[in-house]
Amino acid sequence: MTSSADPGASPGPGARGCVLAAWAKVNLYLHVVGRRADGYHELDSLIVFAGIGDRIALRPNDALSLTIDGPFGASLPADGDNLVLRAAKALQAQSGGAAGADIRLTKNLPLAAGIGGGSADAAAVLRGLVELWRLEPDPGTLETLGAELGADVPVCLFGRPAFVAGIGERIERAPPLPPAWLVLANPGIALATPAVFKARQGNFSAPAAWQQVDRDAAALAARLADTTNDLEAPARSLVPDIGALLDDLAGQPGCLLARMSGSGATCFGLFGGRNEAEQAARLLAKQRPGQWVAAAPLLHGRIERAWWDGGD
Repeated sequence: MTSSADPGASPGPGARGCVLAAWAKVNLYLHVVGRRADGYHELDSLIVFAGIGDRIALRPNDALSLTIDGPFGASLPADGDNLVLRAAKALQAQSGGAAGADIRLTKNLPLAAGIGGGSADAAAVLRGLVELWRLEPDPGTLETLGAELGADVPVCLFGRPAFVAGIGERIERAPPLPPAWLVLANPGIALATPAVFKARQGNFSAPAAWQQVDRDAAALAARLADTTNDLEAPARSLVPDIGALLDDLAGQPGCLLARMSGSGATCFGLFGGRNEAEQAARLLAKQRPGQWVAAAPLLHGRIERAWWDGGD
């Protein structure tokens, strides 16, 4: 990894900062296809990103620091175990530089929710610090760092709809997906991934990746109906309200498919357009007061950062 500037240099007046979006990751399907000798499960999944997420703001500084705010920030520690800080320290060590950064994480997504919030935050920090520190990483460097941080970090670095296999290391760009909207909802109960895998029973599933292009959201939903989320049943056994939430989502006018994302407990409804999705989100929020509900577009490409110079 090389740098086009002295990574240890102090930022001068007007030094640049950046803001990045860390979009919510959604598993449109998730099949558990096997288990390796080391105990890790092998997966097959179609992962997309929704246009709602956390916010990462970076400013140059001599040392690394992390501040957390936002509606879900209070319960997230800003210490050395935080994935964002671990990602920054890993890149700092890899680059061999003494540069630092002030990192502000605005946590808009619920924690331990099956939508990759921490992984998306780590990926955004890695991408942002490469720009902020003017690094020129060798091909594959960020992906290797990401895989060491967590299984979902590499696909969050990829940042586009993708079929993901293995334990997250095999990523293949998905065929173009039709315009669609998602309604995301979380019952307010954190669900640890290891507990869900431990509760899983039954046979393994077959991979389901495809290369055909679906003409619209309804055709995509019909194709997804032949797939599952294999972690949904064990998650429901641990958090029964997931089943009720899925029923509430499926009952919204215009919902083409209701499913859990990742290891839960966030669930999503697939919709053909913005108006239907936003109306469904309003109705669901009334049905489930106090729970997190959001409508967002399915993103088709990477939209991640805005730069500013000097002040806010």
